[in-house]
Amino acid sequence: MHFTLKLDDGSMAESTHPSGKPALFCLGDGSLSDALESQLLGLQAEDKHQFRLAPESAFGTHCPDLVHYFAGSDFYQTGIPDVGTIMLFSAINGSEMPGVIRAVAPDSVTVDFNHPLVGQTVFFDIQVVAVDPHPEQEHANITG
Repeated sequence: MHFTLKLDDGSMAESTHPSGKPALFCLGDGSLSDALESQLLGLQAEDKHQFRLAPESAFGTHCPDLVHYFAGSDFYQTGIPDVGTIMLFSAINGSEMPGVIRAVAPDSVTVDFNHPLVGQTVFFDIQVVAVDPHPEQEHANITG
């Protein structure tokens, strides 16, 4: 599907239209919130749909436990980032997590691992490009 996400003030937060590449996802795989999935269920190719999700149904509410403090020396390879920069950080299990630089002090850097749109009401404007009702069968045929 193609989508545009807008915030309360009307500003665009994200859109697939500039790249011309629609977003791909699989309903029921846990990557989308239940509220978002419920808005998408039953849509068919070429359907257009607009809806609003409250913060707790979209990207959640701010969690203070996801704000971490790093020593400036932790950034010796990249240099101290500017406030507002989004950087990828490696987790213990090897996965990568984006973090937003919230503050830079002489001896520490504050990084917020909450989603950048956390706490925001989000307006969705979507257009379904295609629906594949059996993606697991297609995947099995390709790999097997």
